[in-house]
Amino acid sequence: MGRPVACARKPKKDYRLLLMLLPFMALVFLFSYVPIFGWVYSVFDYIPGVPLFECDFMGLDYFRIIFTDDNVLRALKNTFIFAIIGMALSPLPMLFAILLNEIKCGPVRKFIQTFTTLPNFISWVIIFSLAFALFSTDGLITSLLVKAGIGSGTSVLSSGSSVYWFQTFLAQWKGLGWSSIIYLAAIAGIDQELYEAARVDGAGHFRCALHITLPSMIETYVVLFILGIGNFLNTGYEQYMLFKNALTATNIEVLDLYVYRIGLENMDYSYGVAISIVKSIVSITLVVVANLVAKKLRGSTVI
Repeated sequence: MGRPVACARKPKKDYRLLLMLLPFMALVFLFSYVPIFGWVYSVFDYIPGVPLFECDFMGLDYFRIIFTDDNVLRALKNTFIFAIIGMALSPLPMLFAILLNEIKCGPVRKFIQTFTTLPNFISWVIIFSLAFALFSTDGLITSLLVKAGIGSGTSVLSSGSSVYWFQTFLAQWKGLGWSSIIYLAAIAGIDQELYEAARVDGAGHFRCALHITLPSMIETYVVLFILGIGNFLNTGYEQYMLFKNALTATNIEVLDLYVYRIGLENMDYSYGVAISIVKSIVSITLVVVANLVAKKLRGSTVI
């Protein structure tokens, strides 16, 4: 007779990982879900110092004003321009990661990666100070261009026509290295035997990058692109608030900066909350639509 088969024990549940996750779930709930209760301010004419339910009930009046406010439409136009330019340049981190991966000298590759990632941790206040020192009317680069007979001495910081490309350049410079990290991780996961087989067939670095590295990263790019559509209107306000002046105000004021100005500077909290609600609804709609399109094209959803 054979030995009796031992009963398989059910794996013991380990709750340690769940307990480690709880503090982060609490932070997400605190900063992402609790503020949603503030949406109630959008239907009242809130006055600081007066209890909310003693303020005049406005209903949907603030939401109606949004669609007739020229300032909102102008800020929305600027937001769309910056967002579309950012989406058009979204492949840059992927291409940068491919080029960085082709550098075979380890110390040089690490230096370039570190050097391009550091700007992400520099505040916009410091970046504005550097830009002012370089590109103001008396700045270093502006003065050098004038001496070389190239520039007219006009600062790009006070040029309304230069706002879009200059602010885009600063944003790309600040986030390029950081955004490329996830693509470098995707490259690290590519089967190295594919490169070896390609080299046996006579493929060089360019063809390996074109036919192996790039196709392997497209999936990651598509996922990040679709998730990024949800932030189409979330351009932030810190960068534009610092670089805003009387000459660039028309082209640089995005929707987030306008909400900041209306809500905190002008203390029109209810109207600012109403604009933020509309912006959130549009962002959620964009994510849902992008997810449905991804399901149609790729056969699977992203979220």
